[in-house]
Amino acid sequence: MSYYRHILVGLDLSPESALVVDHVQELFKDRDVRISLVHVQEPLSFAYGGDVPMDLSDVQTQMEERARTRLDEFCHQLGLTTNDRHVVIGQPAHEMHKFAKDNGVDLIVVGSHGRHGLALVFGSTANS
Repeated sequence: MSYYRHILVGLDLSPESALVVDHVQELFKDRDVRISLVHVQEPLSFAYGGDVPMDLSDVQTQMEERARTRLDEFCHQLGLTTNDRHVVIGQPAHEMHKFAKDNGVDLIVVGSHGRHGLALVFGSTANS
């Protein structure tokens, strides 16, 4: 059986994220494993697809701060420090792969938007 040393847990911060954290806690609570909680936030400019008539940097900063606060709650639940939580700006699948490669991650765990059956296992970001 292989032994994981560093696990990336990708969280979209939806209500289902708490379930992912609960499962990670149950699976790895007695193991000597490093866990990194990662939330990838797409830039607001992606949502508008072009020139935006206003500066969204303040809104983006507020969203990043809210994401950090939520990740801090999950860190506390898992007994992790804030050094183990990361908010990254970009495209989720790409940024999680990049984080994994740059940080020696052995396993990537992601949930999928409250789906059931095979869709639970194979979500769009999970497939990437």
